[in-house]
Amino acid sequence: MISTILFSILLAFSGIASPTDLKEGIKGYVPSPEAVVAKEQFRDDKFGVFIHWGVYSMLARGEWVMYNEKIPYSEYSKFPGGFYPSKFDADKWVSQIKASGAKYITVTSRHHDGFSMFGTKASPYNIVDDTPYGRDILKELADACHRQGITLNFYYSLLDWGREDYPRDPAIAHTDKEKELYASYLDFMCAQITELLTNYGPVGCIWFDGDWAKIRKPEPGQDVVVDFDWGYERIYRLIHELQPSCLVANNHHRIPIPGEDIQVFERDIPGENKAGYGRTTHVSTELALETCKTLNKSWGYDVKDDNWKSVPELVRILVNTAGRNANLLLNVGPQPDGCIPAESVTRLAEMGEWMAANGETVYGTRATMLKPQPWGVVTHKDNRIFLHVLEAPENGTITLLFKLKAKKVTEFATGNALKFNKKAKDSFTVTLPAEYDCSTDYIIEISL
Repeated sequence: MISTILFSILLAFSGIASPTDLKEGIKGYVPSPEAVVAKEQFRDDKFGVFIHWGVYSMLARGEWVMYNEKIPYSEYSKFPGGFYPSKFDADKWVSQIKASGAKYITVTSRHHDGFSMFGTKASPYNIVDDTPYGRDILKELADACHRQGITLNFYYSLLDWGREDYPRDPAIAHTDKEKELYASYLDFMCAQITELLTNYGPVGCIWFDGDWAKIRKPEPGQDVVVDFDWGYERIYRLIHELQPSCLVANNHHRIPIPGEDIQVFERDIPGENKAGYGRTTHVSTELALETCKTLNKSWGYDVKDDNWKSVPELVRILVNTAGRNANLLLNVGPQPDGCIPAESVTRLAEMGEWMAANGETVYGTRATMLKPQPWGVVTHKDNRIFLHVLEAPENGTITLLFKLKAKKVTEFATGNALKFNKKAKDSFTVTLPAEYDCSTDYIIEISL
């Protein structure tokens, strides 16, 4: 993921990006029937788990350790020689993640350090050819996901800190030499994407990251300039042709371009920019939406990061995300031995307990009936409306400013009836009981 320090520097001179900051992608893009179905399934799933794992886990200081600590590539590239995750068990990973209630996994196939976590023929710098471990962990993970009914997505970095044909920052590849180099790099990326969509069975999504690396500092008084051409038309067409149901997401922090199916929000719920990464206030009504967050602060394994979020906090993040019609992609950073940290496993299991009891108020729902309110959010499906009360409302009542013909209103957890008033012409009021607990999520069900 993006470095907080780096992005804050870029943001300082960037301002808010305009819709034209990205190249145009696939002009006139119309999702295939398969992609339309896949996008609706993605929206139904609501909850996935992100996995950041690579050679960087050996150093236990996060996935940006090479860049942040200025480790020369000539030295960093020696680390795979000692990478041997002896305790990696793909089925155990999938079981632990499935226990959380997550419906899909998004795993780093290649991060910014350029090391591929799969058996690629496009570069020898990969887990099969350059480590004593010699096993294709993505193949094992794909097989385990297919056996256990979990959708597998691949994260893929657009930037590379080591390859010689990747235009070095802050170059924007305008010279003939730079264009020649990038043509080679684009061929390399397309070769790897072809492998990922050919050798690992059905893939739910290719999730890109690193576009933000090509932000050119503007002249004084000018707007931000993002004129680097990543070749998205070629990349996106390749994905849609190889697997028509495979969705495209790009963590570029700007307005989506044609060819993309999912709008990503890093560390923020849609419509907010508390983390400081967002470069537009635009929230798509056409694309699926996804928020990615971490269980602690780090994406990759960091032995010093003990900033674990509590389960109630995680549930509230999930509910707030669903209440904005988006999915939550919650990250874990496995250890160098191949185990998911115990703190992560415990939290995933406890989230699973909550989802087992309350998941029907999240899975398969939409949040288009009412925008988020001071007291919480609303999800709905079929003839059921769910009020997720996250803060105590004034006067112990919730008033919806539209008419509802409700058959009954109940506490979701107990089924106990709640008082409601549907006599007003343009509103519907629910009275909460004298005692209720909204410290995590107090759910009210309205049956129509």
